Amino acid sequence: MNIDELFTRGGVVVWILAAYSIVGIAIVLDRYLLFLRQHKLPKEIQAGLNRLLDNTDTTSRISNLKGPEARIIQAVVDANQQGVKDLHGVGTRIRSAEMQRMETGLPTLGLLGNTAPLLGLLGTITGMIKAFMVIEQAGGKVDAQALAGGIWEAMITTGVGLAVAIPLLILLHLLEGGVERRVQSMESCLSLLLERRPGTHTPTEQAEASHHWEEITDGV
Repeated sequence: MNIDELFTRGGVVVWILAAYSIVGIAIVLDRYLLFLRQHKLPKEIQAGLNRLLDNTDTTSRISNLKGPEARIIQAVVDANQQGVKDLHGVGTRIRSAEMQRMETGLPTLGLLGNTAPLLGLLGTITGMIKAFMVIEQAGGKVDAQALAGGIWEAMITTGVGLAVAIPLLILLHLLEGGVERRVQSMESCLSLLLERRPGTHTPTEQAEASHHWEEITDGV
């Protein structure tokens, strides 16, 4: 069965699932390109994070850095120079903004992956209903070959739904893993940056690092 026949026999549901796959792939590519553009901290900066706020030339060293960890450092250093006391709050705010930026589109991807099998099943159920309506109208005297053809046509949508959902959910979990690792990196960066500053950490710091990405695939 070729693509044209698949869309013809699958009907509207297959077209909707095709749109699902296009939107899903667009989100995945967009997030993947974002992750590729996310710069990591140079090793020399990472090695001296715990003393960075004590250096007099800190601003010149970090001014050209890029990436989520760099933006946290730049915000905390700037706040420290302005005399802000709650440096941890400043870093947490930037971390949350970076996390939200990385998670953009993932809830939509989770929605597509979760509803694609259900949409395919809906197409199968409606197709089966039509098949049994034909049997009823024929008084139960229906050619077995014709009936089998109607049933497999109805089940096309379930197969397409699963074919769309499985890759989307796998890619979603891979992207979630990337976000989680980067959030942990940002949290580690903030902790190292402030570890020599008494009173800047809270006992619940690690708990605050937990983010809402886990809710994206609730029920998967």
